[in-house]
Amino acid sequence: MRAVVVALADAGDEVELVDIPDPRPTFGQIRIRMVGAAINMADLHIIDGSPGNIDVEDSSRRQGLGLDVAGVVDMVGPGVRDIAIGTPVAALHFPHAMHAAAGTAAEYVIVPAADAAPVPDEVDLLDAATVPLNSLTAAQLLVLLGPARGRRLLVTGAAGGVGGYAVALAARAGWTVTGLARATDRDFLTRAGATEVITVLDPASGFDAVLDTALLNATALQAVRDHGAYVGVFPGFEPSPERGINVTSAVVSPDGDLLREMLGLTARGVLEPRRTGTLPLAEAASAYRAFRAGGQRGRWVLTS
Repeated sequence: MRAVVVALADAGDEVELVDIPDPRPTFGQIRIRMVGAAINMADLHIIDGSPGNIDVEDSSRRQGLGLDVAGVVDMVGPGVRDIAIGTPVAALHFPHAMHAAAGTAAEYVIVPAADAAPVPDEVDLLDAATVPLNSLTAAQLLVLLGPARGRRLLVTGAAGGVGGYAVALAARAGWTVTGLARATDRDFLTRAGATEVITVLDPASGFDAVLDTALLNATALQAVRDHGAYVGVFPGFEPSPERGINVTSAVVSPDGDLLREMLGLTARGVLEPRRTGTLPLAEAASAYRAFRAGGQRGRWVLTS
């Protein structure tokens, strides 16, 4: 099969389309024939040489790109009973955790069946490919803030990939949500459920909590009341706690049950998928360059 990889030993944007053996599922796994694979910031971190937990001692010194996938199940491994061949699904996939030769930017993707969720008929598979990483991140981080009870929440980077989902999910959970974003994003954030959209952050705002997807760190912390809560998106990069504020963060985990819920909310229009455009695997390098350049809302999706 064809897969998009980056040579870890090389500095810079060294993205290649290579041929590797077709993968086969083992116990508890499914194989997905990829229809769409969204590009995310995590891909740029790998391309730029910040692979995190990736084993760079691997002899190939290449890492597959892509964490989001939507497609059709075309093979199931032993022990899989809940997902049948032919089912359209989406999943969040960490290739380095599975020691996989490819990420989701590949013609076939192997994932644990428990990490996949059926895609409702109302959701286009290319749109579904933009949902897993960002929606699961937002949902899992919001849990760290505790119950809403009408409390005031600031979401920084509110119109970004994670931020847009966080605004919608928080508003649905009962938070009074303020989004920090560009003025041009006001309509989107209002649809998502924000009661206020601001373009400049007042340090004296006194929010009960902040979900800091824009990595403003200490600046965002200043806008939280004493004994409030701060949640960041990169463990180890949080600001130092002060004034009794609970400071935390977490790494997203695959969760098929939660993803099923996120896709259901997408089908019902509660969550709004945003797709900038599509490009085939053969033009992946162009897609990564376009994503890096910024200025877009939504995700580029690679197709097979």
